[in-house]
Amino acid sequence: MGVLDGKTGVVMGVASERSIAWGIAQTLHQEGARLAFTYAGEAMERRVRPLAESLGSKSVVPCDVTNDGEIAQAFEAIGREFGGIDLLIHSLAFANREDLKQRFVETSRDGFRVALDVSAYSLVAAARAALPFMKGRRGSIITMSYYGAEKVIPNYNVMGVAKAALEAGVRYLAADLGPEGIRVNAISAGPIKTLAAAGIAGFREMLHRAESGAPLRRNVTLQDVGGAALFLCSEWAAGVTGEVLYVDCGYHIMGMGDLSPT
Repeated sequence: MGVLDGKTGVVMGVASERSIAWGIAQTLHQEGARLAFTYAGEAMERRVRPLAESLGSKSVVPCDVTNDGEIAQAFEAIGREFGGIDLLIHSLAFANREDLKQRFVETSRDGFRVALDVSAYSLVAAARAALPFMKGRRGSIITMSYYGAEKVIPNYNVMGVAKAALEAGVRYLAADLGPEGIRVNAISAGPIKTLAAAGIAGFREMLHRAESGAPLRRNVTLQDVGGAALFLCSEWAAGVTGEVLYVDCGYHIMGMGDLSPT
């Protein structure tokens, strides 16, 4: 018996086998969840569909998160196929590459809009579309954040602002949807080598600093994040909502890195 036997879920944001969303999907599938996947564009479909099929899922639907109509269609199709939705994994973020290379003060108006739309507002839009199919099912919505939401991380720039908005959105959605029995939480994962991370200058240095400065002296893995997501999706976390759960080997608790005596 799996922890999530009989549960259905939507996973948004799988881009490759190294995606955080994929690590979460594998864990949820192993524990019995039936999953559907969304993608944006034909190129991404070619990546997502084989991965979904490897988990026995043929529910792979297009969903451009900047288009409310397409979001609604995607959740309508999935919700009707599954007869309801219990879980929503939102692992989506985007910022223009130039806005991650230059100083934050030089962020363009359009770049700011795009980053906030895709990285933060899309959670609100997805939750709204999922709501009719989650009512009465004690559902769980999880999104992905990062430490740059609360502290300045070099080269993270407008994405840090977008993640801060995302975390605030988690709290407001948790308050809105709590009376429906739906929980909303975020996971703030340490740096992991993903396609999205490749767009951040100095990412290897971020990995090195996280490993050397974290109490556990290692970087997090997809399995670490998957386990945390399983907890938040399960009845084990029935009383947890509006939270940001750090899965970063303890890095965020440190003030000045390694202060152990020599």
